[in-house]
Amino acid sequence: MTQLSDTQAIILSAAAQRPKRIALPLPDSLRGGAAAKVVSTMIAKGLLQEVEVNARRGEPVWRETGDGHGTTLVATDAGLAAIGIEPDETETTPASATEEPSQDPTPDAAPERTSSTRTPRAGTKQAALIAMLRAPEGATIKEITVATGWQAHTVRGAIAGALKKKLGLQVTSEKVEARGRVYRIA
Repeated sequence: MTQLSDTQAIILSAAAQRPKRIALPLPDSLRGGAAAKVVSTMIAKGLLQEVEVNARRGEPVWRETGDGHGTTLVATDAGLAAIGIEPDETETTPASATEEPSQDPTPDAAPERTSSTRTPRAGTKQAALIAMLRAPEGATIKEITVATGWQAHTVRGAIAGALKKKLGLQVTSEKVEARGRVYRIA
């Protein structure tokens, strides 16, 4: 499994929650040379990729390449896997400047997958998280961090992003006197 820094995990978790897996904007605390170093490392590891975009369309731009074009940063399938999220085939990279929007949609096109059809792969940390939350006793953040090896902020991001937004699961929490805050899938 890829070892991620806190900053890398935050960038990938945010990208997983955005349309088209766009990693921009980066966290406010990451600027200049530090941002360039983190991004270049993530690209080298295959966690992010640069994709050509048309800056005039209002798409977020990482680097300008001229004539109103630039590149944006997109989380790769490997990047999502590094934070325990199974990639969704329908969320691909943004349309490049050379692509024109389709004028005549074909009626025979396959229907787009919805969030209710996504399921995590068996044996992944995300599947373990879901199993823990489906148990009648639920799980605390601390119990999940021990089971998955994730940090607490990654667990909260996975619950909010992957489970609630992507998979559409209803996660509830309540304070239990002996354990603290316990999370469950309703």
